[in-house]
Amino acid sequence: MESSEEEDDFLTHEWITPQSSINSIYQSDTEKGIRKICSELLELKDAVENLSGNMHSKYLSFLRISEEVIEVEQELIELQKHVSAQGILVQDLISGVCRELEVWNKQSSEEPDAELDPQISELDELLHADKEDPKVTFLQTVDVLLAERKIEEALLALEAEERNYPELNDLGENPSVESSSYKTAFLERKAVLVDQLVGICEQPSVCIAELKKASSGLVKLGKGSLAHQLLLKAYGSRLHKSIEAFLPSCSIYSETYTATLSQLVFSTISLITKESGLIFGDAPTYINRIVQWAECEIESFVHLVKEISPSPETASALRSASICIQASLSHCSILESQGLKFSKLLMVLLHPYIDEVLDMNFRRARRKVLDLAMDEDEVLLSPREGGPLTVAAPSNIMFTNSGKKFMFIVKDLLDQLTSMAILHFGGTILNKLLQLFDKYVETLIKALPGPSEDDNLMEQKESIIFRAETDAQQLTLLGTAFTVADELLPMAVSKIFSPQSESKEAGGGSSEGIGPVAISTVEYKDWRRHLQHSLDKLRDHFCRQYILTFIYSREGKARLDARMYLEGKGEDLFWDSDPLPSLPFQALFARLQQLATVAGDILLGKEKIQKILLSRLTETVVMWLSDEQEFWDVFEDDSVQLQPSGLQQLILDMRFIVEIAVCGGYSSKNVHQLVSAIITRAIGTFSARGIDPQSALPEDEWFVDAAKSAISKLMLETSGSEESEPDEHIAIHDEISDSDETPTSPSTVESTESFASANMGETDGPVYFTDTES
Repeated sequence: MESSEEEDDFLTHEWITPQSSINSIYQSDTEKGIRKICSELLELKDAVENLSGNMHSKYLSFLRISEEVIEVEQELIELQKHVSAQGILVQDLISGVCRELEVWNKQSSEEPDAELDPQISELDELLHADKEDPKVTFLQTVDVLLAERKIEEALLALEAEERNYPELNDLGENPSVESSSYKTAFLERKAVLVDQLVGICEQPSVCIAELKKASSGLVKLGKGSLAHQLLLKAYGSRLHKSIEAFLPSCSIYSETYTATLSQLVFSTISLITKESGLIFGDAPTYINRIVQWAECEIESFVHLVKEISPSPETASALRSASICIQASLSHCSILESQGLKFSKLLMVLLHPYIDEVLDMNFRRARRKVLDLAMDEDEVLLSPREGGPLTVAAPSNIMFTNSGKKFMFIVKDLLDQLTSMAILHFGGTILNKLLQLFDKYVETLIKALPGPSEDDNLMEQKESIIFRAETDAQQLTLLGTAFTVADELLPMAVSKIFSPQSESKEAGGGSSEGIGPVAISTVEYKDWRRHLQHSLDKLRDHFCRQYILTFIYSREGKARLDARMYLEGKGEDLFWDSDPLPSLPFQALFARLQQLATVAGDILLGKEKIQKILLSRLTETVVMWLSDEQEFWDVFEDDSVQLQPSGLQQLILDMRFIVEIAVCGGYSSKNVHQLVSAIITRAIGTFSARGIDPQSALPEDEWFVDAAKSAISKLMLETSGSEESEPDEHIAIHDEISDSDETPTSPSTVESTESFASANMGETDGPVYFTDTES
């Protein structure tokens, strides 16, 4: 019917051209023809939009008229009550008049019957006729049943009478006077019975059995719409009483109260749906009323959950919100089998509240993370024996505990979540965990000492009570962060993914209109990459401050000064049969060797991070040389004289850095590229100053062999120093490049500690990168 009506509507638009006409007229693809077709299509689109708007307005008008019809029905019921009462009053009046006439007749019996008033005679005949008429007997019987409130018997009697006299339900065009009066009397009794049934339904303490009987009675009397409204009202009243009775207990069950409220609301919806189907059938009108009523109750339920919820930043609020999602969506999936779908509405209503609770809880977690290094009274727990975070120094345990406490914070958050909450908010949870890890990395960066260009950051560092000052402590901190990001945190959030796969396999995500926010493999890999970026931020900060502390003295002067490659600074160059790199680069080699030894003990079993760290340190040195304009300004100054030996020494130092990375097993493409760029720039700079690279430089293999030979020699000297006494070490003063004394032979540098002293000097300040136990 609907489709035919729509076709008729379309036919009324005479300007719409049939497809056949379009094909015949617009066979050519001329610009004019195409424009005309587009114009007609746009007009057709406007017509369809107008038709849709008319349908929407007509639907709203239909709803408004339905409400008005219900109100008119109520008014008719009240009018029927009034008419019934007036009819009973008239009947009582007639009965009284008849009795008075009988008394009067007895008193006037001596008079001849022929002299009686003809009207009195006719009334007497009518009375005698009524006593014998079955219709009058029926009406009297129904009056007695109604007076005694025998509702079921009265209902059966009315039904039987309607079967005997079909005209009682027939709207005849010209009914006789007798049948019309009897029908009116019958309808009056019927209205009284309807009133009694309505009264039963409206009683606050009516039981379910009586309510069902009364509703069924109203349906039999043709009052199905009224009965359905009374049924919804009765169940709604019972639901509200149950909720009010439970509200005082919500503060006691602060985490599980949402499950109880959800059970009360959705079980009532399920029950009334079943009862409605049994009493009223599956008529769409009744189902739509149930849906509207249920949506109002669900909105009230969500509002109540928000109103009596604990503080949003507490773990109890997160737990109760998660349980609310779990319980409510489970109930919604059950209701779907009854044809009712409320999942989408429920999630739309709950989404802002869940977002607020998640946000507040993660803010609380971030405050805890920022306070990890501020709690000087914290109990420092021992790490697992033989675990990846095991360290020897007691002060290192604090940094290991920072990772443990961070994971405790994460675990406390994830433990509050249910599978449904994770299923629908998994993406949000992962992003917030990423933000939490970023805060943790910021806390670890603050615990790292070193130069900073940000005065505010220095002020923040002054408020940090614990600092990682030794190589072992700093490597322990890096190892802890790596373990958290690469192992512990992904393991903790792994349950975010398992419920989704289980729900998909079990068909848990079949609810229409509410697709779960599934986390794909691509999203998970992207999350892992973001974790790695945060970890790289910590690693790069460590490498930067480590290298800057190595390069610059306490006075801010650079130890890697280009002046050591100039004429007159030959004490820094060793050009005999066995050339060696400059002393700063020898010290860098010793530093990297020392750091690799400490890393092997601290980061046991984590060779990957060791290689990445050492490679990044080497990269940082070369990047500094490449980007430091003051270093290159020395070579470009026309007032200084350059020598070929300086270029040779610079290239040897660069090749030495490359061979350090190669021999250590942490060589990278970036180091090779940067070193090649530096060598090319140096050759160009020296060539511009009149030095011919072809005559001044040997073959590239010579530099490689010299660098390898230097590494072997330094390794032998280092191993020999391990057998000597500490008192035999010779410390080289801080500012080597400014010394006027005779250059020290490399054979006097007998230990790794001596190489470090060549750059750090013997100072009273903390030696950040020297292991106290070495």
